[in-house]
Amino acid sequence: MQLYKNYLEQPEFESLADFQKNFRIKIPDNFNFAYDVVDEYARLEPDKVALVWVNDEGAHRNFTYRELKERSDETASWFQASGIGRGDKVMLILKRRYEFWFATLALHKIGATAIPATHLLTEKDIIYRCNAADIKALVCVGEENVINHVEKALPDCPTVEKLISVGPDYPKNWENFQKEVATAAPFKKPDVPSQNDDLLFLYFTSGTTGNPKMVAHDYTYPLAHIITASFWHNVKEDGRHLTVADTGWAKAVWGKLYGQMMAGCSVFVYDHQKFTPSDMLEVIAKYKVTSFCAPPTIFRFLIREDFSKYDLSALEYCTTAGEALNPKVFDTFLELTGIKLMEAFGQTETAVQLATFPWMEPKPGAMGIPTPQYNIDLLKPDGTSCEDGEEGQIVIHIGDEHPIGLFKGYYRDEERTREVLQDGIYYTGDIAWRDEDGFYWFVGRADDVIKSSGYRIGPFEVESVLMTHPAVVECAVTGTPDEIRGQVVKATIVLANGYDASDELAKEIQEHVKKTTAPYKYPRVVEFVKELPKTISGKIRRIEIRGDEKK
Repeated sequence: MQLYKNYLEQPEFESLADFQKNFRIKIPDNFNFAYDVVDEYARLEPDKVALVWVNDEGAHRNFTYRELKERSDETASWFQASGIGRGDKVMLILKRRYEFWFATLALHKIGATAIPATHLLTEKDIIYRCNAADIKALVCVGEENVINHVEKALPDCPTVEKLISVGPDYPKNWENFQKEVATAAPFKKPDVPSQNDDLLFLYFTSGTTGNPKMVAHDYTYPLAHIITASFWHNVKEDGRHLTVADTGWAKAVWGKLYGQMMAGCSVFVYDHQKFTPSDMLEVIAKYKVTSFCAPPTIFRFLIREDFSKYDLSALEYCTTAGEALNPKVFDTFLELTGIKLMEAFGQTETAVQLATFPWMEPKPGAMGIPTPQYNIDLLKPDGTSCEDGEEGQIVIHIGDEHPIGLFKGYYRDEERTREVLQDGIYYTGDIAWRDEDGFYWFVGRADDVIKSSGYRIGPFEVESVLMTHPAVVECAVTGTPDEIRGQVVKATIVLANGYDASDELAKEIQEHVKKTTAPYKYPRVVEFVKELPKTISGKIRRIEIRGDEKK
């Protein structure tokens, strides 16, 4: 059974044109994913597998919908007994532990707000988040580094009333999640658990400047991921879908919860401490994963492995997003598996905006075409729409009804909200161009585009070429001031093992770029570094690299 079809005006589509024209989501008066999807599956197909969890130590657990309902009910009951209720904010630092699913669904059931967070947060980061959102409780993995940072932050977090550990350690003054949930009283569903415009999720999204913004999504947000799972990931009923993402990031609910479950596909979770390509392939083979989503970086590592060692016959469909896909990676993966990588584009503030759908032939490096739930356009700086081939900012026209999956705004930050939501338009801040077939191609963030001698150069396109040189393991392209050209392209490069920085290597890399793309895009300045400055979410801080040029 695929429950997502209950929420579509037309449940099946014969072609891309049919999908684009007739895809419409029916939004119930009060939609609550935990009750309307998880508990409904528990009623109709209680033994259906909802979650398959394995870790890098060999542990393996399957959770049926009956069990998922029971565990989330117990957790919700305990949250209620602990004084957590509708509208309260709870931060979840749970990595890939299965308790994330119990806690998230429990918070949905009582109308509370979940705030997923990475285990990489420091004391300063935790203090900022707790005070910015008035966080009432933290549910964390019982690991030394996480516990230490939270306890150091606690004196400066006056709204926090409860610390909860899921183990393996349970420090003094921390509640034992396992013990408390197991002894919880029978759950009593609130008379009105939630309303559609209640706050479901707050995501702290770290840009390249300033403090992280709080992206607010309401209780209808899960429905927006019908497209994510069923029409981009192309998951199948009773399949197993693996998205590589820590639960601290929005990508986790894109690929590890909402859309997949609504499509009747088991969510597969590989709980690992460190990414090892061979281990990832072994897990995909052993547990018969049928669909797989990961950023291009993951695929770049995977294709270096000996695929003949793994039985990937169950793998049917693969998707990627997060950065431009290099055609070489696409071609090599296709040669090794027979599977074409299908790209997409979205943001923490939205669901999928652009995607390559199953009816389409992918173009390596292109993000795809607009999804039917968003009215996408490209705007030039003067506010007019771009023609094919012209670069402009990706925007969403809002219209009379707020599009499903588009965030409510930045929580408690009207100024930042007004910067991106103006006159019925959401400005993504991302620059792209559209080809004659309607495919969109990423150029860069609006403030990252380089203007040199009248040319507009997108960092992504140069970085994609640089990454095809064997000496380059990571790079960032920025503009640096130049008296004659205004700006010139600068490449800041982390070298692969076995290569040493030298003027000769810099010239070799420059020539490589000249031969591979338009010569005007080549980096006139090359700098070799040991590592690139990044935000806590792993985004390259180009502003910091540019700032070094002004010193």
